[in-house]
Amino acid sequence: MSHVMIDLETLGTGYDAAIVAIGAVQFDPHAPEGTLGPTFYERITVNSALAAGTLDASTLLWWMEQSDAARRSTFSGPAKPLLTVLAEFNRFIVLVAGMSNVTSEHVHVWGNGATFDNVVLRSAFRAAKLIPTWGFRFDRCYRTLANLLPAARRPQFVNYAVPHNALDDAIAQARHLQKVYAALGLSTAPVLTREQHYAAMAETP
Repeated sequence: MSHVMIDLETLGTGYDAAIVAIGAVQFDPHAPEGTLGPTFYERITVNSALAAGTLDASTLLWWMEQSDAARRSTFSGPAKPLLTVLAEFNRFIVLVAGMSNVTSEHVHVWGNGATFDNVVLRSAFRAAKLIPTWGFRFDRCYRTLANLLPAARRPQFVNYAVPHNALDDAIAQARHLQKVYAALGLSTAPVLTREQHYAAMAETP
């Protein structure tokens, strides 16, 4: 299970957006849906987030339109400086690596969008003058893989808790990706041979 799904809550949409919360969960995309490992969740102080990233007015307006539960989960409660949270996230990756018998460099980190979560997180690491412990070759895009399936065959996305809470979103994305893997014939439950997978794809209208 050397895979981690992340989700960020931010104050912008650019590559250097200010991050105010990081959520993550260890998972195995090949496993049955709902098979999950340890989680990570930390809020980041707004001052330290803005010192390392940018905000835009449209994102602030978007936050005003979200539910009270989403805003409270992101902006209320204890928060830590960005540097502290990034260092703790590196330690989480090391924990996942140890549980998976791989080096931390080989942990796959999945984000939602080829140009967002992973890019923004690496930008924050650069601003904080820290080095991410996982290798850039192991960045993965959840959205790209999910969209390999035609809409008619794509499993329904379900958020089981609070939408736009970073941890809840990361868990929902991990569970959805497990369902996508199963629909693509890549899941260990059930296991399809390569021939069965291609035969099933050929029969799809």
